Amino acid sequence: MAASSGPAGVSGAGPSGFAFDSGLEIKTRSVEQTLLPLVSQITTLINHKDNTKKSDKTLQAIQRVGQAVNLAVGRFVKVGEAIANENWDLKEEINIACIEAKQADKTGVIKAARLLLSSVTKVLLLADRVVIKQIITSRNKVLATMERLEKVNSFQEFVQIFSQFGNEMVEFAHLTGDRQNDLKDEKKKAKMAAARAVLEKCTMMLLTASKTCLRHPNCESAHKNKEGVFNRMKVALDKVIEIVTDCKPGGETDISSVSIFTGIKEFKMNIEALRENLYFQSKESLFATLEVILERTEDFTDSAYTSHERRERILELSTQARLELQQLLSVWIQSQSKKTKSIAEELELAVLKISHSLNELKKELHRTATQLAADLLKYHADHVVLKALKLTGVEGNLEGLAEYACKLSEQKEQLVEVCRLLRHISGTEPLEITCIHAEETFQVTGQQIISAAETLTLHPSSKIAKENLDVFCEAWESQIGDMSTLLREINDVFEGRRGEKYGYLSLPKPMKNNANLKSLKPDKPDSEEQAKIAKLGLKLGLLTSDANCEIKKWEDQENDIVRNGRTMSSMAYSMYLFTRGEGPLKTSQDLIHQLEVFAEEGLKLASSVQVFSKQLKDDEKLILLLEINKLIPLCHQLQTVTKTPLQNQVFLKVDKCITKTRSMMAILVQLLSLCYKLLKKLQMENNSWVSVTNKDSMDGKT
Repeated sequence: MAASSGPAGVSGAGPSGFAFDSGLEIKTRSVEQTLLPLVSQITTLINHKDNTKKSDKTLQAIQRVGQAVNLAVGRFVKVGEAIANENWDLKEEINIACIEAKQADKTGVIKAARLLLSSVTKVLLLADRVVIKQIITSRNKVLATMERLEKVNSFQEFVQIFSQFGNEMVEFAHLTGDRQNDLKDEKKKAKMAAARAVLEKCTMMLLTASKTCLRHPNCESAHKNKEGVFNRMKVALDKVIEIVTDCKPGGETDISSVSIFTGIKEFKMNIEALRENLYFQSKESLFATLEVILERTEDFTDSAYTSHERRERILELSTQARLELQQLLSVWIQSQSKKTKSIAEELELAVLKISHSLNELKKELHRTATQLAADLLKYHADHVVLKALKLTGVEGNLEGLAEYACKLSEQKEQLVEVCRLLRHISGTEPLEITCIHAEETFQVTGQQIISAAETLTLHPSSKIAKENLDVFCEAWESQIGDMSTLLREINDVFEGRRGEKYGYLSLPKPMKNNANLKSLKPDKPDSEEQAKIAKLGLKLGLLTSDANCEIKKWEDQENDIVRNGRTMSSMAYSMYLFTRGEGPLKTSQDLIHQLEVFAEEGLKLASSVQVFSKQLKDDEKLILLLEINKLIPLCHQLQTVTKTPLQNQVFLKVDKCITKTRSMMAILVQLLSLCYKLLKKLQMENNSWVSVTNKDSMDGKT
């Protein structure tokens, strides 16, 4: 991250009013949290500087703080110098900042507080640039391998290159996941999450779309399908780099300029300022601002899906807002010449009236959008059109394809329109970005499903074409599920029930081991099997991302639920490495043993969650128990599969086991998220720290 001038990067103020402004903008939590203790220590020293009466105890405490500052600076400098030695392009800058820090520390902390903190901040920000460089390098590797995949002509060569691509994608997901969690700006965080979600889902699509093209090289729809995946991934990769380097592409407009709720919020601030006569835009300017907001409501009134009653109510409230603004400005002009109590009261009433009208308009727009979204999600919950497309494909029914492709296009347009309406009323910038992501996903995936269905219809006996259509349909179904979550979050914001921030994807640190990496030699699969195992394994590798993201949220890292979850995530990552012929698991027997332990750990997690649930209310307890009831049978099924001998069918067994493991990991993510939210709620209700470690104390509470 390049250092840039701007608002205070880190500030700390004590009773004497000391505050530090480094002149450098801090954009990540890790840098901020590293600096804050040092700011606090220096503030302590400064606050005691002029206090002539100091007890021996106070003097000793101040001395300890001074020593701590010296040690902290020493550590910063050592780390900075080590980073400089590994990164020649930043070596000179980092070394200069390190020298500044050492000199400032030696000249006396009190006199050189600002210089010391500024130089330490520079070291940290330069180290942060190293992280950005790693992300850019990783992205370039992914892009280069993608270009090779685009040009590949043989299936064998594709499997080989895709194996490399999978490893590079997981590394990129690790780096960007850590960055996403570290970002302070929630808007950037949401943009990163959206880009990473695209890359995660498109990785699977790239695999099946490319295989379909290789199997049916002369099929135009197959090539169109594949091209769409590659293009979307390239855009997402570019978006990630824009976020980490803080560069906006030319012509990008701020999303708040198209949101009705954001427009209303800013407009209300302007009219409420008229009470104090703080500032005054021209009458024309205020009317123009209101008109821009009301023009955007045409997205609702022009929609074919808005009921007549709701349309009339929106138009009525719009007209009322125009009249009340006119009345407000008339009273305000009078108040400038007549400073009477009655005029002041009339002005207050006019402000309240237009604010009330705009609030009513917001409520009506919210009801319209959320009701339409809920109805649409319910109507399409059974995915009838997708099932019909799959059936027409395997039957080779071109007429049926045309009919259901048309129906899916209609469904797509409905969902896209609803996403646009939800964006207007989402209430926060991160949710607006999520709405934009959902809109783009439905738009692109809808077209890709149709091209995949066309390929299958032209080649109805093709297993690869069928698998490809299944993957795109899964992506559509997944986005429908995500939209349900988005709808709940929008309602929570509107009703003031702001929940925990949503963690999307964040992979764990790569496991380091010194074992010799061997490819799996026995029971060598054919290319079809290897591609399938690679696909399953990659999904598993990416699923560990969600688990790690949830684990990072917990303040108490030593409780049973986190311990079990961390162990399961680590094991799942080992299994992912195994599917690539890497990591500590060398043979299929090693994998089977790991799976047995994984199943046992899953049962331990279920037990830990069950104990925690005893502290909860009945309805909350039921939510957790429903998830546990999904996990326990999967654990038992996995134990059964691992003990079942499958002679000469090792890869069939591996396939089954990895599939079960993926399902268990998906439930683990859900449980970690639910338990964290319920624990936070419990802590707020009890106004105290509630631990999920001590099982006996929990049992005693119930």
